[in-house]
Amino acid sequence: MTIAWWRWGLAALALLVCPSVQAQSHLPDGFVTLRSVDPSIAQDMRYAGADNFTGRPLPGYDAAECVLKRPVADALKRIQADLARQSLSLKVYDCYRPTRAVAAMARWSRDPKAEPDTSRFYPRLKKERLFALGFIAAQSAHSRGVAVDLTIVPLPMPEQLAYEPDTHYAPCTAPLQARAPDNSLDMGTGYDCFDSKSFTQDSSVTPQQRASRDTLLAAMRKRGFVNYKREWWH
Repeated sequence: MTIAWWRWGLAALALLVCPSVQAQSHLPDGFVTLRSVDPSIAQDMRYAGADNFTGRPLPGYDAAECVLKRPVADALKRIQADLARQSLSLKVYDCYRPTRAVAAMARWSRDPKAEPDTSRFYPRLKKERLFALGFIAAQSAHSRGVAVDLTIVPLPMPEQLAYEPDTHYAPCTAPLQARAPDNSLDMGTGYDCFDSKSFTQDSSVTPQQRASRDTLLAAMRKRGFVNYKREWWH
């Protein structure tokens, strides 16, 4: 989701986060680590590891740490408090995204020889069509620190099993138990699933999956966020 009621120009970060407390003093003015604002929000920063559609860590993700503009982080803190009353918690997948990471995503989409095979993220599409279809963009609001990819996990938080790069996981559209491990509520697809089933209002999801999506949407909208209709998590 991307926040609607603030507007900022592009902000260039000379470096992405160093671990946690140390990172805070190295960030440009106006940027904060989410952990410093609300450490209770779970973080599963997918582009810092191999469990993403490129199959490898992306350039600029030197640490698995969420960085955002201060007002965005403050809004997430309020959402976290709202959800806690329902025994739920936010979990972020991606926050500030370095422009070199965005460029790496575009290169990957155009490289027919890129390895490993990550077609579980686009089970019904050809990889070379992902850019043209709008699943991967040349520019991203993430690079301004004003967009966040996230989900909801129940409390108490279930254990998240480790991602195993050599394991053959089912496509991102498969039932939750068959997909790569994720302790979040079942939203009908995995994160970064390039498929129409990921469209926020897709009609093929189950009533329970729809209810989980609606819970996320309502919580975010209450605090001023606007969803990107092709990605329930954004």
